[in-house]
Amino acid sequence: MRIAVIPARGGSKRIPRKNIKAFCGKPMIAWPIEAAKASGLFEHVVVSTDDAEIAEVARNFGAEVPFMRPATLSDDYTGTSPVIAHAIERCKEAGWVADTVCCIYATAPLLAVTDLLRGLTALDETGAEFAFSVTSYAFPVQRAIKLSKDGRVEMFQPAYFHTRSQDLDEAFHDAGQFYWGRASAWLEQLPLFADHSTAVQIPRFRVQDIDTSEDWERAEYLARAIRLEQEVLDRQGTPQQGAAK
Repeated sequence: MRIAVIPARGGSKRIPRKNIKAFCGKPMIAWPIEAAKASGLFEHVVVSTDDAEIAEVARNFGAEVPFMRPATLSDDYTGTSPVIAHAIERCKEAGWVADTVCCIYATAPLLAVTDLLRGLTALDETGAEFAFSVTSYAFPVQRAIKLSKDGRVEMFQPAYFHTRSQDLDEAFHDAGQFYWGRASAWLEQLPLFADHSTAVQIPRFRVQDIDTSEDWERAEYLARAIRLEQEVLDRQGTPQQGAAK
């Protein structure tokens, strides 16, 4: 059985009530719920939350909330893995015994159905424990600089000052959208960033971490642009690969 788990606690600090704040006309959490359901990949789409209002919104958009997350797993310091492990155990108590579980972040409104499928395919074909979304840095991280308190500049890695950008290894970061994993790996809480994981590359224009009001505004611009492009392609009868849903 395949289950999607969407963690969505109520205590977001930087953007209060972020998980259910309106994003392009719908609560933020509605977008990943609808993408997960539209994919047809899951027997159950579950939201793990400690918040009654979030639970109600999630149910209204078709997710299941068979349990409430305890306060001990809902603070600012709890990582994703224990939350997913808890959800797997609680789902098992409900008779839903999963072998494959996909964690989908509630703040992933640009999530594409096609990318969820690519993630599952990567997990199956590689035999990895996890398959998760990544995207590339726009600038070589080896040539990053930092600023001192008085505004002076220093390179993180001065040895690469004279190295051409094209001669540097491309670097990637977690795209913060989805994390396919084998249930056993989640229950053991194996680390994600390890050689037992494989990456699913997402183009940068479909990735946006949302922690500030500026992040939020940029994500809405991206979402509207993606949907506008899809509408044009639909009128032309041309499918768009990786369109946001």
